[in-house]
Amino acid sequence: MVSHTRLTRRGLLRGGLGVAAGLGLAGGLSGCGSAFSAGVAGTELAPGTVTFWNLFGGGDGVRMQAMEDGYRKSPGAAPLQAATFSWGNPYYTKVSLATLGGAPPDVAVSHLTREKNLATGGLLSEITDDMLGLVGLSADDFNAKAWTNQKVDGKSYAIPLDTHPFVLFYNVDVCKKAGLLDADGKLKPIKGTAQWEDALKAAKEVTGHTGASVATVGDTATSWRWFQTLYSQRDGATEWLGDGGQELTYNEELVLDTLDYLRKLTKSGLMPATADYAGSQTMMFTGQSAFYMQGEWEISTAQAVKGLKFGMVPIPTLYDKPAEQADSHTLVLPKMDRTDAQVRRAMGFIKSLLDQSMTWAEGGHIPAYLPTLNSAAYKKLTPQSDYASAADYAVYDAPAWYSGSGSNFENVVGAQIGLVQQGLATPKAALAAARSQLLTYAKTENPL
Repeated sequence: MVSHTRLTRRGLLRGGLGVAAGLGLAGGLSGCGSAFSAGVAGTELAPGTVTFWNLFGGGDGVRMQAMEDGYRKSPGAAPLQAATFSWGNPYYTKVSLATLGGAPPDVAVSHLTREKNLATGGLLSEITDDMLGLVGLSADDFNAKAWTNQKVDGKSYAIPLDTHPFVLFYNVDVCKKAGLLDADGKLKPIKGTAQWEDALKAAKEVTGHTGASVATVGDTATSWRWFQTLYSQRDGATEWLGDGGQELTYNEELVLDTLDYLRKLTKSGLMPATADYAGSQTMMFTGQSAFYMQGEWEISTAQAVKGLKFGMVPIPTLYDKPAEQADSHTLVLPKMDRTDAQVRRAMGFIKSLLDQSMTWAEGGHIPAYLPTLNSAAYKKLTPQSDYASAADYAVYDAPAWYSGSGSNFENVVGAQIGLVQQGLATPKAALAAARSQLLTYAKTENPL
Protein backbone atom coordinates (compact mmCIF):
# COMPACT_ATOMS: atom_id res chain seq x y z
CA MET A 1 0.00 0.00 0.00
CA VAL A 2 1.44 3.36 -1.06
CA SER A 3 1.18 6.19 1.44
CA HIS A 4 0.47 9.60 -0.08
CA THR A 5 1.46 12.63 1.98
CA ARG A 6 -0.22 15.88 0.97
CA LEU A 7 2.26 18.72 0.88
CA THR A 8 0.69 21.97 2.04
CA ARG A 9 2.03 25.45 2.59
CA ARG A 10 1.29 25.06 6.27
CA GLY A 11 3.48 21.98 6.35
CA LEU A 12 6.25 23.81 4.55
CA LEU A 13 5.97 26.73 6.95
CA ARG A 14 6.14 24.46 9.97
CA GLY A 15 9.11 22.71 8.45
CA GLY A 16 10.87 25.96 7.70
CA LEU A 17 10.30 27.19 11.23
CA GLY A 18 11.62 23.95 12.56
CA VAL A 19 14.79 24.32 10.54
CA ALA A 20 15.18 27.89 11.74
CA ALA A 21 14.81 26.77 15.32
CA GLY A 22 17.22 23.91 14.77
CA LEU A 23 19.83 26.31 13.45
CA GLY A 24 19.46 28.35 16.61
CA LEU A 25 18.42 31.50 14.81
CA ALA A 26 17.24 34.08 17.32
CA GLY A 27 14.12 35.09 15.46
CA GLY A 28 13.92 32.31 12.93
CA LEU A 29 12.98 34.64 10.10
CA SER A 30 14.23 38.14 9.50
CA GLY A 31 11.90 40.88 10.67
CA CYS A 32 10.06 38.66 13.15
CA GLY A 33 12.41 39.29 16.12
CA SER A 34 10.02 39.06 19.03
CA ALA A 35 8.01 36.30 17.37
CA PHE A 36 10.48 33.51 17.85
CA SER A 37 12.52 34.67 20.79
CA ALA A 38 12.03 36.68 23.92
CA GLY A 39 11.98 39.84 21.88
CA VAL A 40 14.83 42.28 21.84
CA ALA A 41 18.27 40.91 21.06
CA GLY A 42 17.34 37.54 22.54
CA THR A 43 16.71 38.94 26.03
CA GLU A 44 14.19 37.28 28.30
CA LEU A 45 10.88 38.94 28.92
CA ALA A 46 9.81 39.76 32.45
CA PRO A 47 7.38 37.18 33.85
CA GLY A 48 3.78 37.98 33.01
CA THR A 49 4.62 40.33 30.12
CA VAL A 50 1.87 41.00 27.60
CA THR A 51 3.19 41.00 24.03
CA PHE A 52 1.31 43.07 21.47
CA TRP A 53 1.75 43.40 17.71
CA ASN A 54 0.24 46.07 15.47
CA LEU A 55 0.67 47.67 12.06
CA PHE A 56 0.04 51.32 12.87
CA GLY A 57 2.22 54.07 11.46
CA GLY A 58 1.82 57.84 11.19
CA GLY A 59 -0.79 59.47 13.40
CA ASP A 60 -2.37 56.10 14.22
CA GLY A 61 0.98 54.88 15.46
CA VAL A 62 1.44 57.90 17.71
CA ARG A 63 -2.02 57.45 19.20
CA MET A 64 -1.57 53.73 19.74
CA GLN A 65 1.71 54.35 21.54
CA ALA A 66 -0.09 56.82 23.80
CA MET A 67 -2.75 54.19 24.51
CA GLU A 68 -0.06 51.61 25.28
CA ASP A 69 1.48 54.07 27.73
CA GLY A 70 -1.97 54.60 29.21
CA TYR A 71 -2.17 50.87 29.88
CA ARG A 72 1.29 50.80 31.44
CA LYS A 73 0.27 53.53 33.87
CA SER A 74 -3.01 51.85 34.85
CA PRO A 75 -3.31 50.13 38.25
CA GLY A 76 -2.34 46.48 38.15
CA ALA A 77 -1.02 46.60 34.58
CA ALA A 78 1.30 43.83 33.49
CA PRO A 79 4.60 44.60 31.76
CA LEU A 80 3.94 45.33 28.06
CA GLN A 81 6.12 44.71 25.04
CA ALA A 82 4.65 46.26 21.89
CA ALA A 83 6.01 45.91 18.37
CA THR A 84 4.95 47.60 15.14
CA PHE A 85 5.42 45.97 11.73
CA SER A 86 4.91 46.96 8.09
CA TRP A 87 1.28 47.43 7.02
CA GLY A 88 -0.46 44.92 4.75
CA ASN A 89 0.56 41.45 3.61
CA PRO A 90 4.01 41.53 5.32
CA TYR A 91 2.33 42.02 8.69
CA TYR A 92 -0.17 39.20 8.25
CA THR A 93 2.58 36.89 7.06
CA LYS A 94 4.52 37.59 10.26
CA VAL A 95 1.47 36.92 12.44
CA SER A 96 0.76 33.66 10.59
CA LEU A 97 4.36 32.45 10.74
CA ALA A 98 4.70 33.30 14.42
CA THR A 99 1.50 31.46 15.28
CA LEU A 100 2.44 28.40 13.24
CA GLY A 101 5.84 28.50 14.91
CA GLY A 102 4.28 28.36 18.36
CA ALA A 103 5.42 31.82 19.49
CA PRO A 104 2.78 34.41 18.62
CA PRO A 105 2.10 37.63 20.52
CA ASP A 106 -0.53 37.55 23.24
CA VAL A 107 -2.62 40.15 21.43
CA ALA A 108 -2.47 41.39 17.85
CA VAL A 109 -4.27 43.88 15.66
CA SER A 110 -6.05 42.59 12.57
CA HIS A 111 -8.31 44.18 10.03
CA LEU A 112 -11.70 42.55 10.29
CA THR A 113 -11.47 41.56 6.64
CA ARG A 114 -8.20 39.73 7.31
CA GLU A 115 -9.21 38.28 10.68
CA LYS A 116 -11.70 35.92 9.07
CA ASN A 117 -9.00 34.16 7.06
CA LEU A 118 -6.80 33.83 10.14
CA ALA A 119 -9.71 32.34 12.07
CA THR A 120 -10.67 29.98 9.25
CA GLY A 121 -7.06 28.84 9.12
CA GLY A 122 -7.13 27.95 12.81
CA LEU A 123 -4.70 30.71 13.77
CA LEU A 124 -6.90 32.55 16.26
CA SER A 125 -8.33 31.62 19.64
CA GLU A 126 -12.08 31.96 20.08
CA ILE A 127 -13.20 34.83 22.32
CA THR A 128 -16.05 33.54 24.46
CA ASP A 129 -18.67 35.37 26.49
CA ASP A 130 -16.91 34.21 29.65
CA MET A 131 -13.66 35.78 28.46
CA LEU A 132 -15.44 39.05 27.74
CA GLY A 133 -17.04 38.87 31.16
CA LEU A 134 -13.64 38.74 32.85
CA VAL A 135 -13.23 42.44 32.12
CA GLY A 136 -16.88 43.48 32.23
CA LEU A 137 -17.53 43.32 28.48
CA SER A 138 -20.32 41.79 26.43
CA ALA A 139 -21.32 41.67 22.78
CA ASP A 140 -23.82 44.48 23.44
CA ASP A 141 -20.93 46.86 24.09
CA PHE A 142 -19.98 46.97 20.41
CA ASN A 143 -21.34 48.32 17.16
CA ALA A 144 -23.66 45.59 15.91
CA LYS A 145 -22.42 45.74 12.32
CA ALA A 146 -18.79 45.24 13.29
CA TRP A 147 -19.56 42.62 15.92
CA THR A 148 -21.68 40.53 13.59
CA ASN A 149 -19.18 40.72 10.74
CA GLN A 150 -16.21 39.55 12.81
CA LYS A 151 -17.85 36.21 13.53
CA VAL A 152 -16.83 33.00 11.77
CA ASP A 153 -19.26 30.10 11.86
CA GLY A 154 -21.15 31.86 14.64
CA LYS A 155 -18.10 32.19 16.90
CA SER A 156 -16.25 35.36 17.88
CA TYR A 157 -12.56 35.69 17.13
CA ALA A 158 -12.05 39.44 17.30
CA ILE A 159 -12.95 42.47 19.38
CA PRO A 160 -13.63 45.50 17.16
CA LEU A 161 -11.74 48.65 18.04
CA ASP A 162 -13.26 50.86 15.35
CA THR A 163 -14.91 51.21 11.97
CA HIS A 164 -12.99 53.17 9.35
CA PRO A 165 -15.18 53.99 6.35
CA PHE A 166 -14.65 55.79 3.07
CA VAL A 167 -16.02 59.31 3.62
CA LEU A 168 -16.53 62.70 1.98
CA PHE A 169 -14.34 65.63 3.01
CA TYR A 170 -15.56 69.09 2.00
CA ASN A 171 -13.89 72.49 1.77
CA VAL A 172 -16.09 74.87 3.74
CA ASP A 173 -15.04 78.04 1.89
CA VAL A 174 -15.61 76.55 -1.56
CA CYS A 175 -18.92 74.97 -0.59
CA LYS A 176 -20.12 78.25 0.91
CA LYS A 177 -19.41 80.14 -2.31
CA ALA A 178 -21.14 77.37 -4.28
CA GLY A 179 -24.26 77.61 -2.11
CA LEU A 180 -23.87 74.08 -0.79
CA LEU A 181 -23.99 74.86 2.96
CA ASP A 182 -26.98 75.19 5.26
CA ALA A 183 -27.63 77.94 7.81
CA ASP A 184 -25.37 76.19 10.34
CA GLY A 185 -22.45 76.05 7.93
CA LYS A 186 -22.83 72.32 7.35
CA LEU A 187 -23.05 70.60 3.97
CA LYS A 188 -26.63 70.39 2.71
CA PRO A 189 -27.85 66.80 2.18
CA ILE A 190 -27.05 65.38 -1.25
CA LYS A 191 -29.11 62.47 -2.53
CA GLY A 192 -29.12 60.87 -5.93
CA THR A 193 -26.80 61.20 -8.90
CA ALA A 194 -28.57 64.32 -10.21
CA GLN A 195 -28.04 66.27 -6.96
CA TRP A 196 -24.45 65.00 -6.76
CA GLU A 197 -23.68 66.19 -10.28
CA ASP A 198 -25.38 69.52 -9.64
CA ALA A 199 -23.22 69.99 -6.54
CA LEU A 200 -20.07 69.16 -8.50
CA LYS A 201 -21.03 71.60 -11.27
CA ALA A 202 -21.67 74.38 -8.76
CA ALA A 203 -18.34 73.65 -7.08
CA LYS A 204 -16.47 73.60 -10.39
CA GLU A 205 -17.82 77.03 -11.26
CA VAL A 206 -16.25 78.29 -8.03
CA THR A 207 -12.94 76.45 -8.26
CA GLY A 208 -12.44 76.75 -12.00
CA HIS A 209 -10.85 73.34 -11.81
CA THR A 210 -12.98 70.40 -10.67
CA GLY A 211 -15.85 69.50 -8.37
CA ALA A 212 -14.56 66.54 -6.38
CA SER A 213 -11.26 64.68 -6.22
CA VAL A 214 -10.36 61.07 -5.57
CA ALA A 215 -7.18 59.13 -6.31
CA THR A 216 -7.26 57.31 -9.65
CA VAL A 217 -3.55 56.65 -10.23
CA GLY A 218 -1.14 54.55 -8.18
CA ASP A 219 -3.61 53.76 -5.41
CA THR A 220 -5.69 50.69 -6.16
CA ALA A 221 -7.30 50.60 -2.72
CA THR A 222 -8.91 54.01 -3.15
CA SER A 223 -10.35 53.12 -6.56
CA TRP A 224 -11.85 49.97 -5.05
CA ARG A 225 -13.32 51.82 -2.06
CA TRP A 226 -14.98 54.46 -4.23
CA PHE A 227 -16.41 51.88 -6.62
CA GLN A 228 -17.51 49.48 -3.87
CA THR A 229 -19.31 52.26 -2.00
CA LEU A 230 -21.46 53.15 -5.01
CA TYR A 231 -21.95 49.56 -6.17
CA SER A 232 -23.10 48.54 -2.68
CA GLN A 233 -25.69 51.33 -2.64
CA ARG A 234 -27.58 49.62 -5.45
CA ASP A 235 -30.47 47.22 -5.02
CA GLY A 236 -29.46 43.88 -6.48
CA ALA A 237 -25.74 44.31 -5.86
CA THR A 238 -24.15 41.05 -4.69
CA GLU A 239 -20.79 40.38 -3.11
CA TRP A 240 -17.92 39.98 -5.52
CA LEU A 241 -16.87 36.69 -3.97
CA GLY A 242 -18.72 33.65 -2.70
CA ASP A 243 -17.89 30.31 -1.10
CA GLY A 244 -14.86 31.72 0.68
CA GLY A 245 -13.49 33.24 -2.51
CA GLN A 246 -13.81 30.15 -4.71
CA GLU A 247 -16.55 31.75 -6.79
CA LEU A 248 -17.01 35.17 -8.43
CA THR A 249 -20.55 36.21 -7.62
CA TYR A 250 -20.82 39.90 -8.56
CA ASN A 251 -23.81 41.34 -10.42
CA GLU A 252 -22.24 41.94 -13.83
CA GLU A 253 -24.88 44.39 -15.04
CA LEU A 254 -24.55 46.60 -11.96
CA VAL A 255 -20.75 46.37 -11.95
CA LEU A 256 -20.58 47.58 -15.54
CA ASP A 257 -23.13 50.33 -14.95
CA THR A 258 -21.31 51.57 -11.85
CA LEU A 259 -17.99 51.58 -13.70
CA ASP A 260 -19.64 53.50 -16.51
CA TYR A 261 -20.83 56.12 -14.02
CA LEU A 262 -17.34 56.53 -12.54
CA ARG A 263 -16.03 57.14 -16.04
CA LYS A 264 -18.84 59.62 -16.76
CA LEU A 265 -17.74 61.73 -13.79
CA THR A 266 -14.12 61.91 -14.92
CA LYS A 267 -14.86 62.25 -18.64
CA SER A 268 -17.12 65.23 -17.94
CA GLY A 269 -14.42 66.93 -15.90
CA LEU A 270 -16.49 66.97 -12.74
CA MET A 271 -13.77 64.77 -11.20
CA PRO A 272 -10.13 64.47 -12.31
CA ALA A 273 -9.21 61.49 -14.48
CA THR A 274 -5.61 61.41 -13.28
CA ALA A 275 -4.82 62.18 -9.67
CA ASP A 276 -2.64 60.29 -7.23
CA TYR A 277 -3.23 60.00 -3.49
CA ALA A 278 -1.41 63.18 -2.50
CA GLY A 279 -2.67 65.12 -5.51
CA SER A 280 -6.30 64.36 -4.77
CA GLN A 281 -5.82 65.71 -1.25
CA THR A 282 -4.08 68.84 -2.42
CA MET A 283 -6.96 69.74 -4.72
CA MET A 284 -9.44 69.98 -1.85
CA PHE A 285 -6.93 71.44 0.61
CA THR A 286 -6.05 74.28 -1.79
CA GLY A 287 -9.57 75.00 -3.01
CA GLN A 288 -9.20 73.41 -6.44
CA SER A 289 -12.11 71.11 -5.57
CA ALA A 290 -14.96 71.26 -3.09
CA PHE A 291 -14.87 67.58 -2.18
CA TYR A 292 -12.29 64.90 -1.53
CA MET A 293 -13.02 61.23 -0.92
CA GLN A 294 -10.79 59.05 1.20
CA GLY A 295 -10.68 57.09 4.44
CA GLU A 296 -11.48 59.14 7.52
CA TRP A 297 -7.92 58.64 8.80
CA GLU A 298 -6.83 61.57 6.60
CA ILE A 299 -8.46 63.90 9.10
CA SER A 300 -5.04 64.39 10.71
CA THR A 301 -3.57 65.52 7.40
CA ALA A 302 -6.41 67.98 6.84
CA GLN A 303 -6.09 69.37 10.37
CA ALA A 304 -2.43 70.08 9.74
CA VAL A 305 -3.17 72.35 6.75
CA LYS A 306 -2.95 75.95 7.94
CA GLY A 307 -6.12 77.93 7.34
CA LEU A 308 -8.14 75.03 5.94
CA LYS A 309 -11.74 74.91 7.09
CA PHE A 310 -13.25 71.54 6.32
CA GLY A 311 -16.03 69.17 7.26
CA MET A 312 -16.65 65.46 6.85
CA VAL A 313 -19.81 63.44 6.17
CA PRO A 314 -20.67 59.96 4.92
CA ILE A 315 -20.53 59.44 1.16
CA PRO A 316 -23.91 60.68 -0.16
CA THR A 317 -26.45 58.03 -1.13
CA LEU A 318 -26.38 58.31 -4.91
CA TYR A 319 -28.44 55.19 -5.54
CA ASP A 320 -30.96 53.10 -3.59
CA LYS A 321 -29.62 52.83 -0.03
CA PRO A 322 -26.80 54.16 2.15
CA ALA A 323 -23.58 52.14 2.05
CA GLU A 324 -19.94 52.90 2.77
CA GLN A 325 -17.00 50.65 1.96
CA ALA A 326 -15.22 50.14 5.25
CA ASP A 327 -13.09 47.94 7.41
CA SER A 328 -12.48 47.69 11.14
CA HIS A 329 -9.34 47.37 13.19
CA THR A 330 -9.85 44.52 15.64
CA LEU A 331 -7.95 42.98 18.51
CA VAL A 332 -7.34 39.25 18.22
CA LEU A 333 -5.74 36.49 20.28
CA PRO A 334 -3.39 34.43 18.10
CA LYS A 335 -3.79 30.71 18.76
CA MET A 336 -1.81 29.36 21.72
CA ASP A 337 -2.38 27.40 24.90
CA ARG A 338 -3.09 30.10 27.48
CA THR A 339 -3.27 29.78 31.23
CA ASP A 340 -6.12 31.53 33.05
CA ALA A 341 -3.66 34.20 34.09
CA GLN A 342 -2.59 34.81 30.48
CA VAL A 343 -6.20 35.13 29.38
CA ARG A 344 -6.87 37.67 32.12
CA ARG A 345 -3.81 39.71 31.21
CA ALA A 346 -4.66 39.73 27.50
CA MET A 347 -8.26 40.70 28.10
CA GLY A 348 -7.21 43.35 30.61
CA PHE A 349 -4.95 44.93 28.01
CA ILE A 350 -7.72 44.88 25.40
CA LYS A 351 -10.16 46.48 27.83
CA SER A 352 -7.64 49.25 28.53
CA LEU A 353 -7.39 50.06 24.82
CA LEU A 354 -11.18 50.15 24.52
CA ASP A 355 -11.40 52.48 27.50
CA GLN A 356 -9.09 54.84 25.62
CA SER A 357 -11.23 54.88 22.48
CA MET A 358 -11.58 58.68 22.60
CA THR A 359 -7.85 58.94 21.93
CA TRP A 360 -8.32 56.63 18.96
CA ALA A 361 -11.38 58.56 17.75
CA GLU A 362 -9.43 61.80 17.59
CA GLY A 363 -7.54 60.25 14.67
CA GLY A 364 -10.77 59.83 12.72
CA HIS A 365 -11.78 56.22 13.39
CA ILE A 366 -15.34 55.65 14.55
CA PRO A 367 -15.32 53.89 17.94
CA ALA A 368 -16.80 50.40 17.88
CA TYR A 369 -17.02 50.52 21.69
CA LEU A 370 -20.49 51.93 22.35
CA PRO A 371 -19.79 53.53 25.75
CA THR A 372 -17.40 55.84 23.91
CA LEU A 373 -19.48 56.25 20.75
CA ASN A 374 -22.56 57.24 22.74
CA SER A 375 -20.71 59.50 25.16
CA ALA A 376 -21.26 63.25 25.35
CA ALA A 377 -17.54 63.77 24.76
CA TYR A 378 -17.61 61.96 21.42
CA LYS A 379 -20.77 63.72 20.26
CA LYS A 380 -18.96 67.03 20.83
CA LEU A 381 -15.99 65.83 18.78
CA THR A 382 -16.33 67.33 15.31
CA PRO A 383 -16.13 66.66 12.47
CA GLN A 384 -15.66 63.05 13.65
CA SER A 385 -19.16 62.66 15.05
CA ASP A 386 -20.66 64.08 11.83
CA TYR A 387 -19.92 60.87 9.92
CA ALA A 388 -20.36 58.37 12.76
CA SER A 389 -23.54 57.00 11.18
CA ALA A 390 -21.40 55.51 8.40
CA ALA A 391 -20.47 52.68 10.77
CA ASP A 392 -24.03 51.40 10.61
CA TYR A 393 -23.86 51.15 6.82
CA ALA A 394 -20.38 49.67 6.58
CA VAL A 395 -19.79 47.23 3.74
CA TYR A 396 -16.90 44.86 4.39
CA ASP A 397 -15.04 43.09 1.61
CA ALA A 398 -16.25 39.55 0.98
CA PRO A 399 -14.19 36.93 2.84
CA ALA A 400 -11.47 35.06 0.96
CA TRP A 401 -7.85 34.21 1.56
CA TYR A 402 -6.89 36.81 -1.04
CA SER A 403 -9.31 39.63 -0.11
CA GLY A 404 -9.50 42.38 2.50
CA SER A 405 -7.50 45.52 3.24
CA GLY A 406 -4.15 45.63 1.48
CA SER A 407 -4.91 42.39 -0.35
CA ASN A 408 -4.30 40.95 -3.79
CA PHE A 409 -8.02 41.35 -4.50
CA GLU A 410 -7.94 45.10 -3.92
CA ASN A 411 -4.80 45.42 -6.04
CA VAL A 412 -6.29 43.48 -8.96
CA VAL A 413 -9.77 45.00 -9.04
CA GLY A 414 -8.70 48.48 -7.96
CA ALA A 415 -6.13 48.67 -10.76
CA GLN A 416 -8.79 47.97 -13.38
CA ILE A 417 -11.22 50.48 -11.87
CA GLY A 418 -8.47 53.09 -12.01
CA LEU A 419 -7.95 52.42 -15.71
CA VAL A 420 -11.67 53.03 -16.30
CA GLN A 421 -11.54 56.29 -14.37
CA GLN A 422 -8.53 57.39 -16.43
CA GLY A 423 -10.26 56.49 -19.69
CA LEU A 424 -7.68 53.84 -20.51
CA ALA A 425 -10.07 50.88 -20.42
CA THR A 426 -13.76 50.34 -21.05
CA PRO A 427 -15.87 48.90 -18.23
CA LYS A 428 -16.22 45.60 -20.14
CA ALA A 429 -12.48 45.30 -20.78
CA ALA A 430 -11.64 46.17 -17.18
CA LEU A 431 -14.09 43.65 -15.75
CA ALA A 432 -12.83 40.94 -18.10
CA ALA A 433 -9.23 41.61 -17.04
CA ALA A 434 -10.12 41.62 -13.35
CA ARG A 435 -12.13 38.42 -13.71
CA SER A 436 -9.30 36.63 -15.49
CA GLN A 437 -6.84 37.50 -12.73
CA LEU A 438 -9.25 36.74 -9.89
CA LEU A 439 -10.05 33.29 -11.26
CA THR A 440 -6.42 32.35 -10.67
CA TYR A 441 -6.82 33.13 -6.99
CA ALA A 442 -10.27 31.57 -6.83
CA LYS A 443 -8.89 28.28 -8.14
CA THR A 444 -5.96 28.30 -5.72
CA GLU A 445 -6.41 26.57 -2.38
CA ASN A 446 -6.23 28.72 0.73
CA PRO A 447 -2.55 28.68 1.78
CA LEU A 448 -3.63 28.44 5.42
